[in-house]
Amino acid sequence: MGSHDKARAKPATGAPAPDGNGMAPVPETTAGVSAPEGKGIAVAPEGTGASLLPSAAAEFHSTMREAKFRIGEVVRHKHFPFRGVVFDVDPVFDNTEEWWLSIPEEIRPHKDQPFYHLLAENADSEYVAYVSEQNLERDFSDEPVRHPKVNEALADDGAGGWRVRRDLIN
Repeated sequence: MGSHDKARAKPATGAPAPDGNGMAPVPETTAGVSAPEGKGIAVAPEGTGASLLPSAAAEFHSTMREAKFRIGEVVRHKHFPFRGVVFDVDPVFDNTEEWWLSIPEEIRPHKDQPFYHLLAENADSEYVAYVSEQNLERDFSDEPVRHPKVNEALADDGAGGWRVRRDLIN
């Protein structure tokens, strides 16, 4: 396994984001509502179901992709023999340039996609991994997760996955 699949440069705490989600949800509002002039409100095209957001936030939101995997989901790497449980999500790459350049160019992921923090495990060990969305797929193996930190950050959801422990939510 390459160094690009090991822990990211920034230390991980092993706990999920305080809100239990790596990306803040956007509340639903009615599109097409006009705002007072000069208030910096962006209006989504009618029928899109998008929210009314201040223009800078709307621009940022329109360039972000929605994360494919949720916190607590068990995923598997497409190219390397490890799997893990998602405990945090970055909407785009958020690690060092040195880390990114250490990935062989032929498999180096794009930076403008979600990156996932995993409580990862392979046949030999458990560790924290930082992996791009393009290199992950759902794990349908139903094998139990043995990473020792999973129970510290997450609780079994009763459906083969995990959810954020309620006692960790602010």
